[in-house]
Amino acid sequence: MNAKKADKFATGVLYAVSGIIVLILAALLLYILIRGIPHISWDFLTKPSKAYQAGGGIGIQLFNSLYLLLITMLISFPISLGAGIYLSEYAKKNWVTDVIRTSIEILSSLPSVVVGLFGFLIFVVQMGYGFSIISGALALTFFNLPLLTRNVEESLKAVHYTQREAGLSLGLSRWETVMKVVVPEALPGILTGVILSSGRIFGEAAALIYTAGQSAPALDFSNWNPLSVSSPISIFRQAETLAVHIWKINTEGTMPDGAAVSAGASAVLILVVLLFNFGARFIGNRLYKRMTSA
Repeated sequence: MNAKKADKFATGVLYAVSGIIVLILAALLLYILIRGIPHISWDFLTKPSKAYQAGGGIGIQLFNSLYLLLITMLISFPISLGAGIYLSEYAKKNWVTDVIRTSIEILSSLPSVVVGLFGFLIFVVQMGYGFSIISGALALTFFNLPLLTRNVEESLKAVHYTQREAGLSLGLSRWETVMKVVVPEALPGILTGVILSSGRIFGEAAALIYTAGQSAPALDFSNWNPLSVSSPISIFRQAETLAVHIWKINTEGTMPDGAAVSAGASAVLILVVLLFNFGARFIGNRLYKRMTSA
């Protein structure tokens, strides 16, 4: 009986701790959303921001965040996919793989401010890219590589070894087995990790303050010259993102309705990150059911 009571008590403590964590998260999200959602409108989402007047929006900052996310994933995903395939399918247990795994762990533990300062010194100053989208994307690639690489590796390892044996028994080479059998089987897990890491990148601010810049030049959406600073597709222009915009408003904002703009932008940021998280679960489950007929 004492053992049963102790088990019930320990279980109750665990449930209580879990409930407290959920309540804290729910309270934080509700506080941000309740304050910010009343300020969200179509004009707020599409109009450019204003520095000294009321009524500004977050249109350019929202576009910059999505565009920077796209460029970052185009750079980091192929590298992470290759590294994950190597570590899962080809790497042997030796000092080389130990160094690679240790490097991944160290990268994952670096504060984003340190990554931003590294990006500032290398990409902004040494390589001469200046404050630009490409500088921010390259810095965020270092920030994103550990998470994506481990996700790809773990997704591939979760594929049962009989799938590999079946591919090899049909005469496929090892590389063909990986690309035509293992990777498609692991695709739901890989895609889930990609979407979750996208949400992490979308909400990043510290690393981008020193690399992508703190200003949002007016964009001409009819200008498709990739070398023009007013072109939306240029990767060599400054790009204040939504998270950086929120930080800037709360530190040095001069607009009369700064509190309302900050609250609305914070709510949009939270909603997009939640969309990434719930979208990852939904797409992952759909792909799993489609590919396994479950």
